[in-house]
Amino acid sequence: MFNITPLLGAQSTSPASQYLLEFEGGVKVLIDVGWDEDFDVAKLKSLERHVPTLSIVLLTHATSAHLAAFAHCCKHIPLFTKVPIYATTPVISLGRTLLQDIYASTPLASTVIPQDSLSDSSGTSNTEHPSRLLLQPPTAEEIASYFALINPLKYSQPHQPLPSPFSPPLNGLTITGYRAGHTLGGTIWHILHGMESVVHAVDWNLARENVFDSASWLGASTGGTEVIEQLRKPTALICSSKGVEKPPLQGGHLKRDELLLETLRKVIARGGTILIPTDTSARVLELAYLLDRAWGKDVEPNGQNPLRAAKLYLASRNGGATMRNAGSLLEWMNENVVREFETAAEVAEKETLRQTRSLHRRGDSKQIQGNDRPNIDTAAGEKAEGLFEFKQLRILERRSQINRILGTKTAKVILASDVSLEWGFSKEILQSIASDPANLLIFTQEYTNTDTESLGRTLWQWYQERRDGVAMETISEGQQLEQVHTGGRDLEIKFAQRAPLEGRELLTYQRFLATQRQFQNSLQMNNGTGLETSIDAVDETSSTSSSSSDQSEPGKQGKALNISATLAHASRNRGGVNKEQAGVSALLQQPGVYDYDVRGKKGRETVFPYNAKRRRCDDFGELIRPEDYLRAEERDEMNGQDARNLKTSKEPQLGQKRKWEDITSSDPRRSQAGGATRRKLKGDFREDDSRHLNGDGAPEDDSDDSDPEPEEPPLGPSKLTFQTTSVKAHLKLAYIDFSGLHDQRSLSMLIPLIRPRKIVLVGGSKLETAWLAENCRQTLGSIIQKVEDIFCPAIGETVSASMDTNAWTVKLSEALVKRLRWQNVKGLGVVTLMGRLTATAGPEKSHIENPKSKRLKGAKGEVEEPKLEDIPTDSKELSRLMPTLETLPANMVAATRSVAQPLHVGDLRLADLRKHLQSMGHTADFRGEGTLVIDNLVAVRKSGTGKIEIESGGIRVPGPYQKGSGTSFDSVRQRIYDGLAVIAGG
Repeated sequence: MFNITPLLGAQSTSPASQYLLEFEGGVKVLIDVGWDEDFDVAKLKSLERHVPTLSIVLLTHATSAHLAAFAHCCKHIPLFTKVPIYATTPVISLGRTLLQDIYASTPLASTVIPQDSLSDSSGTSNTEHPSRLLLQPPTAEEIASYFALINPLKYSQPHQPLPSPFSPPLNGLTITGYRAGHTLGGTIWHILHGMESVVHAVDWNLARENVFDSASWLGASTGGTEVIEQLRKPTALICSSKGVEKPPLQGGHLKRDELLLETLRKVIARGGTILIPTDTSARVLELAYLLDRAWGKDVEPNGQNPLRAAKLYLASRNGGATMRNAGSLLEWMNENVVREFETAAEVAEKETLRQTRSLHRRGDSKQIQGNDRPNIDTAAGEKAEGLFEFKQLRILERRSQINRILGTKTAKVILASDVSLEWGFSKEILQSIASDPANLLIFTQEYTNTDTESLGRTLWQWYQERRDGVAMETISEGQQLEQVHTGGRDLEIKFAQRAPLEGRELLTYQRFLATQRQFQNSLQMNNGTGLETSIDAVDETSSTSSSSSDQSEPGKQGKALNISATLAHASRNRGGVNKEQAGVSALLQQPGVYDYDVRGKKGRETVFPYNAKRRRCDDFGELIRPEDYLRAEERDEMNGQDARNLKTSKEPQLGQKRKWEDITSSDPRRSQAGGATRRKLKGDFREDDSRHLNGDGAPEDDSDDSDPEPEEPPLGPSKLTFQTTSVKAHLKLAYIDFSGLHDQRSLSMLIPLIRPRKIVLVGGSKLETAWLAENCRQTLGSIIQKVEDIFCPAIGETVSASMDTNAWTVKLSEALVKRLRWQNVKGLGVVTLMGRLTATAGPEKSHIENPKSKRLKGAKGEVEEPKLEDIPTDSKELSRLMPTLETLPANMVAATRSVAQPLHVGDLRLADLRKHLQSMGHTADFRGEGTLVIDNLVAVRKSGTGKIEIESGGIRVPGPYQKGSGTSFDSVRQRIYDGLAVIAGG
């Protein structure tokens, strides 16, 4: 059995990807936890509902479309961290920096409390002006701890994962990852379970690029013309229909790269600024590598590079960490990058050795002073910079740096996050450069998400409409690039901001947290153990505990938070849960309730309740209050104040919680210093940017970043607000495809080579899915048995793509098992057997025979034969029968011996047979198509179905190695038998 349910990303323009696969026995596999750029929590309700039944989770790419909701699920869905998660090492490293960048860039990713949950807790609902109340987002340390839970895998290594604690046994489920291209560490998943062989291939690229290698469909062992055996003929292929309308890229990535560089030269020549929106962890590696190498080359005969007239930047809050992680993932990149890095390392080693020898020769002639000694390490480092340690590309991680470089009038090329233009620095940079007609915005992918109105979608519509005219730029070799004018239209840019809660909203927020806490207390009494909720982590002002919430474990914060389905059981009035919902707990929770009817009740409903107080504990035991263990003199002299003045002091003391209003009303100078200290502790402190050098080795004039970064507001009770600004757009728009996805030619060529039995099309719009389905029906007419074997499910629709086979479980008798003779075939045990199928009843407690009477019957030699009337006729009794294979009786062995034929297991290659026969002294050559001729007497052919045919001319000529005792035909037949495993029948 195999069912698939798209939770997100099917017949939709949304790029988010979430697919639920279900196999025999209730085994469920979730592939990807993607999210849209609007970060709507309502789109994750289906995922939340299936989490308690998941077995494993697989991650495919380090992009927001595949794992943007990962941190949200770990923090706000209680059981998600209990599920084993698997991904490649680059997906883990780059995905961690991606999510840290998202949560540091926009409050959109923070969890917005659903409006129905707020109405449940407050008893009233405000539909005209709904409040977007936010919960505390995960910190960078929490995100790192979530990604530490992922199990790393390598390519082409089968792995049998461990199930989750609440999952049924996996029964030999095997997962194998293969290279998908498109991103670093991108994966094509091959899942084996029983007779089901499922290949999940979403977002892959068959073309090789500068940094990323091509997908592993066509292996080197097949000569690049056939799909590798592991991915060939799956029972079900889950394929993305994106890009079916996109024509193939003429000239490959080299032509695409030259088109981009020539466009940059044209804009730089007129002093314009180029903005290239890109992601922060995946495709940015391809663009950054290409542009940094182009800036470092001398392309003119006079040694000048026109690109160096502009400065190259990468604007991303976590760009430095992304490049550092990418530099340690050399083995996952294209072999050309590996070869270039190894060559640079060899040159640096030779230069170091040369300088060392020169130093020794100088030391033999005269004494060298310490100040005159050359710096060998510095000279070698200049020859071979590390991978993704750019010399021409400067990384900007702070808003003050971006404002400073935008204030200059020189030409600039800026790679900025994010490609959606909904978060990151790209939106702010666009606001600054939109009014200048000399500037250019280059799209690197199509914006097909029509589910939400976004800035990127609006500009893409302008590009497609071409209402205000098109400027044609002539590129090399007569090729032209379209640059669309925006015509001074009004462009509305909406910025998401975080604002503190006040008044009624703060009261509603506290009521919501109180309802959550009361509900968790009910769960604690019902289950005996309670879950640590995120209330303690978010609302320190409303917490009744005196322990500091800073010492609570980050892994236990935020659990059981987004349980909107369970909140329906909570009270809809302001008094909390009513008597019927509280049950026997009403004796403690409801005032004035002193009696409870226990008649007809079971379990804990018949016992007087007891509300155990929770004690905060960590890995080392129960948390303690240090102020309880102070000596008398320490209490009197604590912080240089008298203990009697502690109650009137506004400064937070040891063990005392700080109030949000105390933080905001503190000294601004102290807040600035505290913010700088916190940035140092969080690792956000950067060296002085004056150390950055431009391509000529001189310090840049705009690198003075001594001004402190303005402190961000504290993460207290807050809400999401939007500020909209309008600018006059005069810049030009262009499109160069750097998405790195499969196109129409790749899909049309590869799917017939894969030869799947069933196809499930996901990940594209309705038009793209319908086009690819019709194309598959035409090209795979001889492979696909039925038209219904091509599935196009919608979001939330479950389709069954199981094999059209029937499997039964039979029991082997002990006598038959003792006669089996196993043979080893490619690491597998293979055996043929022949027996008689009978039906035996399984043992039941009500029919178990008394052991004493059984021994008595055995002593007397009595054997009870089954009678005709004893055969069950009821369907319930027939269902308890177990089919069993018994040994054949003596009178049937002779009759079946002539029917049983030996089986030949294996795959014989004529090329290997030719080499083996030539090594034994025979002459073997290929004649015609697929015919091997040996000694000009024997012909061996292999049909498309794998059948081997041997023909001989009838002349018996001894082989050169047989010394006259054999023939070529006999030796060829023997070599073929030796290459196959012969399993005797019977």
